[in-house]
Amino acid sequence: MLQAVVAMESLPTSLTTKESKECLTIKRGTRILSEKPFAYVLKSQYRLERCDNCLEAVQKVRKCSNCRYVSYCNRTCQQQAWPLHKHECPFLKRVQPRIVPDAARMLCRLILRLEHGGDLERGYYTEHGSRKFRDLMSHYAEIKNDPKRREHLESLHAVLTDMISDSNSGSSSIVPNITELMSIYGRLITNGFNILDAEMNSIATAIYLGVSITDHSCQPNAVATFEGNELHVHVIEDLPCLDWSKIYISYIDLLNTPEQRRADLREHYYFLCVCSKCIDPQEMHEMTAAVCPNASCDASVNIELAKCQQCDASVTPQLRTAYNDIMAFTQSSLDSMKEVAYLDVCNVCLEKQRGVLHPLNVWHVKTLDAAFEAAINVGKWTDALAFGQQLLPGFGKYHGAWNPLVGLLYMKLGKIQLYERNYKLAVHHLQEAQCILSVTHGHDHRLLVDQLRPLMLQARHEMT
Repeated sequence: MLQAVVAMESLPTSLTTKESKECLTIKRGTRILSEKPFAYVLKSQYRLERCDNCLEAVQKVRKCSNCRYVSYCNRTCQQQAWPLHKHECPFLKRVQPRIVPDAARMLCRLILRLEHGGDLERGYYTEHGSRKFRDLMSHYAEIKNDPKRREHLESLHAVLTDMISDSNSGSSSIVPNITELMSIYGRLITNGFNILDAEMNSIATAIYLGVSITDHSCQPNAVATFEGNELHVHVIEDLPCLDWSKIYISYIDLLNTPEQRRADLREHYYFLCVCSKCIDPQEMHEMTAAVCPNASCDASVNIELAKCQQCDASVTPQLRTAYNDIMAFTQSSLDSMKEVAYLDVCNVCLEKQRGVLHPLNVWHVKTLDAAFEAAINVGKWTDALAFGQQLLPGFGKYHGAWNPLVGLLYMKLGKIQLYERNYKLAVHHLQEAQCILSVTHGHDHRLLVDQLRPLMLQARHEMT
């Protein structure tokens, strides 16, 4: 069975084979690829609340009666998963009650897929263009010379040997030798995707063959979104034709400075990004800007310069000292809140930033993002609305106007405003969300069908 197919629906947002051949203009929002994973693993933290097959959250899960490790939403999903799970089931049973590291289980599944014919499987990104697992870059040399990666792989090898070896004979015949395992591991860490749920939370890890053809850019012209375990790629710009050598998605979080983005890409993917955003010195200055000392000037100020380039207001030593202290305090505070954001800490940061950091300073934007989510978590809707409104310009600037995160921000604002009975603004923000998410997800995605459109209908009904 083909792992990926070019979308062939008769919808205006999909691309037909004929159009591909004639190289017609591709409109923003066109779905250029739909693909099922070659292999995937639900994150262990969700194994008792999500289906191991379809990844849907369920109220009551059905555990595998043998290994008692994985869970399913119904018998149909259990049957669909069995052709692969039957091979890993005894291994998972053997290590109970221990929790298998996600990377180890993913490697186990890749080994099993390759053992049972996966080497011949192709993922198609056009009618004739395809990739096999062995076509993915392994970055073998870089990983071999990367102490952190080698140490990680050694720990995973120990887990796999314990899982897969025959308990009677001590044999570990299906565990590849360390050279082969390193090549599989390399393909996983540099080609793996985090499968995201509707709220953009990472719930699983996967390898997709076809979409691996896409390169990275910090100014992407396409986005990858998910429905269950299926990946969809939509273009977010009008393109003259489908040329996969010119299709770019972002591999990383764009809400970071060029220096941070480049460091992330070098550490995880072993390349130096030279996109226009990363090589533009003005990008770094804007993302780390201070406010202008002149209250009537809204320019962003490079704190290293002597004065504002727009109004010539002087950058005083006091402002420079305050800026450095607040930037250090903000970065330390946000680093301590990676798992859970605390509203009181966010408020302290925002108070210190006022009058010092520019509203589009990326660390101010990150603080607003954390404050917005923290306010939602504790049900402080008025605060959440204020943070969300302030967050919109920064999100649009750094993520790009056609990004799922921007669409979801509009949707969350609309949902809160609906709850607060501000129906006019609710309709406005939900319309903005629909405009963006229809492009990034497609009109038929469950996020729009099951969540956004009902909210829109309710808001419009309440207005009448």
